[in-house]
Amino acid sequence: MGLLGNWFLVITSVLSFTVFILAFVKPIRKRDWKSLSLYEAFIVSLFTETFGIPLTIYILSSLGLPFVADPLQGRLLAALLALAGVWDLETGVIVVMVVSLLMLLLGGYLVVAGWRQIYSAEETLISNGLYSVVRHPQYLGIIIGTAAFLIQWPTIITTVMWPILTYAYYRQAKRDEKELQEKFGEEYRRYKERVPILIPHLKFR
Repeated sequence: MGLLGNWFLVITSVLSFTVFILAFVKPIRKRDWKSLSLYEAFIVSLFTETFGIPLTIYILSSLGLPFVADPLQGRLLAALLALAGVWDLETGVIVVMVVSLLMLLLGGYLVVAGWRQIYSAEETLISNGLYSVVRHPQYLGIIIGTAAFLIQWPTIITTVMWPILTYAYYRQAKRDEKELQEKFGEEYRRYKERVPILIPHLKFR
């Protein structure tokens, strides 16, 4: 069985990334489940096209672009740059895969390491480790991880969904902070002044 039309891979991939998020970003409140539902829709649409039906490739080919339902050309960023003469398709696929894999590893690290700090905190404000770099490393990990998928196998649906998903987690972070402000008061206010919400400060010497 090839990669395309392989619904077993679609289901196992969706389940794997769903279990990962449920294990390390535990949804408790209603807004947690809303963000998770957007993440889930992103993952389902992504893997449906990656291993199921490559709808985006079919649409682009119907518009006259020279794409066929092939796993290599599913890496559309690599394929488009190959058409532009930047590199050959095989080289582009390798570059795209390496970049997206590194981003996935970084995103996974932020989610898991952030979870470890949260569940060892015992009702104290976490301001060290990853939380001294950004205030919401787990949400940043989700954003980076989904961006990695967008680079590796972009689709029309996921390209539209990713900014919405990113904004949803930004809004969730802001709502979380209202609760943290009420809980920790002045200590949290000083922490917010010192540490950025999602994008680390770039320090140049």
